[in-house]
Amino acid sequence: MHSKVIISPLFGIPDIQKDDSIPGIIIEALDNNKLVLEEMDILTIAQKIISKAEGQTVDLKTIEAGKEALELAEKLNKDPRKVQVVLNESKRIIRAFKHKNQPEGTLICEHKLGFISANAGVDASNVAGSDNVLLLPENPDESAKKIANALSSHYDKLIGVIITDTFGRPWRTGQVNVAIGLGNVPGSIYEKGNLDAYGKMLQVTQPAFADEVAAASGLVIQKANQTPVVIFRGLHWIKSNETINSLIRSDKEDVFK
Repeated sequence: MHSKVIISPLFGIPDIQKDDSIPGIIIEALDNNKLVLEEMDILTIAQKIISKAEGQTVDLKTIEAGKEALELAEKLNKDPRKVQVVLNESKRIIRAFKHKNQPEGTLICEHKLGFISANAGVDASNVAGSDNVLLLPENPDESAKKIANALSSHYDKLIGVIITDTFGRPWRTGQVNVAIGLGNVPGSIYEKGNLDAYGKMLQVTQPAFADEVAAASGLVIQKANQTPVVIFRGLHWIKSNETINSLIRSDKEDVFK
């Protein structure tokens, strides 16, 4: 039971450069704000600062678009170089479309890591340089675990980390933050076999804990004010070695194919 949950953005995160230490920067920001992490705090971290630190920036001037990218770019009114980067990051293109009133179209892709999202997470917003785009981290789970372990060691507390990104959702407008990497935090909480408030046994209930936390972080993140790190205090959770794959539905469970 969560009697009280506190959600706080961490102010003072600087613009991240390649090879920056994310744990070190977080610890410095916490010190500057006179904050200390407590047992079972969870930090959500926007993937962009992870990607920047890990050198996941691509200069489009170095990209040569192939035939498929050129065809899709013409259909969608997109930069063919960016389309080529999207193709490079994707297992497959699920749908390509452009609405009449949109300046450019969208590619719905299955990313190499298994995520279904627009443009395979390739993004040009909040990235310096007009020809630069940012890719997702190569291994968000590994990144999250390293940061969680570094913070846990520094504070001698169990600290959880969730790396987040912003995804659209089928059949609903708008975007929400979702988990793309887990460090110590469970992906889901399995309620099957427990009783509800009326004494009935739960059969399939499985709250997506990490996604719920990720979505809540979007309520306090202020992208223009550089607050990519959010602290959650008061959540009840059990340390887990789950990876983000625990939240990705397998192909055989896809009922829309």
